[in-house]
Amino acid sequence: MSEQQASGADSQAEGITGAQSLVRSLEAAGVTDIFGIPGGAILPAYDPLMDSSIRHILVRHEQGAGHAAQGYAAASGRVGVCMATSGPGATNLVTPLADAHMDSLPLVAITGQVGASLIGTDAFQEADIRGITMPITKHSFLVTDPAEIPTKVAEAFHIASTGRPGPVLVDVTKSALQSTTSFRWPTQLNLPGYRPVTRPHAKQIREAARLILESRKPVLYVGGGTIRSGASKELLALAELTGIPVITTLMARGAFPDSHPQHLGMPGMHGTVAAVAALQKSDLIISLGARFDDRVTGNLDSFAPGAKVIHADIDPAEIGKNRFADVPIVGDVREVLVDLVTTLRTEQEAGNTGDYEGWVAFCAGVKQKYPLGYDRPADGGLAPQYVLERLGAISGPDTIYTAGVGQHQMWAAHYVGYERPNTWINSGGLGTMGFSVPAAMGAKVAMPDQTVWSVDGDGCFQMTNQELATCAINNIPIKVAVINNESLGMVRQWQTLFYNSRYSNTDLHTGPDRRIPDFVKLADAYGCVGLACESPDDVDATIRKAMEINDVPVVVDFRVHRDAMVWPMVAAGTSNDDIKYARDLAPQFDEDDL
Repeated sequence: MSEQQASGADSQAEGITGAQSLVRSLEAAGVTDIFGIPGGAILPAYDPLMDSSIRHILVRHEQGAGHAAQGYAAASGRVGVCMATSGPGATNLVTPLADAHMDSLPLVAITGQVGASLIGTDAFQEADIRGITMPITKHSFLVTDPAEIPTKVAEAFHIASTGRPGPVLVDVTKSALQSTTSFRWPTQLNLPGYRPVTRPHAKQIREAARLILESRKPVLYVGGGTIRSGASKELLALAELTGIPVITTLMARGAFPDSHPQHLGMPGMHGTVAAVAALQKSDLIISLGARFDDRVTGNLDSFAPGAKVIHADIDPAEIGKNRFADVPIVGDVREVLVDLVTTLRTEQEAGNTGDYEGWVAFCAGVKQKYPLGYDRPADGGLAPQYVLERLGAISGPDTIYTAGVGQHQMWAAHYVGYERPNTWINSGGLGTMGFSVPAAMGAKVAMPDQTVWSVDGDGCFQMTNQELATCAINNIPIKVAVINNESLGMVRQWQTLFYNSRYSNTDLHTGPDRRIPDFVKLADAYGCVGLACESPDDVDATIRKAMEINDVPVVVDFRVHRDAMVWPMVAAGTSNDDIKYARDLAPQFDEDDL
């Protein structure tokens, strides 16, 4: 059993309700914050919660509770907790659960369920939430016996936080919450078949080291598992020991410092030319906690055709799923890196080192020739890339940034500099619009001493901005940068490129003299400070003004040029070799050094 510290909960108690047992169990699991909304089936648990040390944050929508728990987990590494009632309360958690499942975030969702005798009768607010969420949770429980509550809660937190992290659902019937029971916190857990492997096999480590030393064009392909395992220090040690170029996926931004000369940036559909080229031209991909997602590989048949693969992942189901692994390594990324560094250092001391000089020069040349860049609007308008560039420079590398999904997400991934892990939080696998504001709220609750910026699009922002009320009332002073291009920008970009500029239902614009909603007035209505900026000359002063306000949430409406696009780009389903550096410009690689 993982370390579970009782915080304010006795290890045993008699003659209490199941609801009291549930709250004591959460205390014993170390929970300090819960995001949720009460309702009929979960209501019995809300009464003892009033007397608990746990801070409950009343959100405005259950989806906000789930995304807040995600932001909490991503920022702190601790398990995020959300709570909802049965039926629609529980089904509103489906999207955050699916999101957490895709992005490997430790989450425990507590839901109320109708009384045990009513299950299967289509009772009021009944939904088989365990069945609904089975494909999108790491595990799920339906608790009908109040005596089982402590054990199931303990198991939920253990499963969520060990191995590959993920969401766990605990659905508790109202009858179990109302019944009298005893509370006994388990001293050990019995989970047959659940034995996550964290230590890599020594033979596979030796084989990986052999391939690394034999290769001439290796690349470190770093995924989100490196962040989840807390392996940034070990990654830096391996990179500097070998000199191998590093790429970090959208989920791994911050795992390796952007400022490091070996870093080539983010790969994939909107990746840097250098990162995409390094994968395509490599002879060895060292994959660390990455899953060869389609956004990275493009057309799998043409992805990195000359590369062998070392694939290290704590989840054996990911290894070989999309790309054959020449050396599969099942284990925690941090432990894999520790063993790899030890083995390669031993080889170095014996005089065995890799020869990557030409390859490193090639990658550096591509990075220099095709840097990230953007055009300033000819009409003097505000470039969204400039906004993110200045936001990162002024707010700094200790800031936590959360992003919605779309163009602003890609611009934030590229133009803000990330030097540390757990400072970039976004919805990567599921791509959930509306993620950013509640995730920022959760991150700020987890890390109250750090500045938290939500980078959102005007489309995303209108999906979950009601959580600004939660932030204002609960003294959670997040900052929101709305990259307002008056449209569903990423969809509009695809319509520009692939649908002859036929903008079907992507226009959020209401005319030059009318903005619906007016985000500055909306912020004011929610008890926040609202600012607006539409000139490049005002960007720095506006950001600095927002940075000075730390007692209430701040919303900044950056009214940017609506025709800005995300480059580079690989069209969906095409080869990474077809990457476009700008709309009609494909990069030309000089491979003489190879």
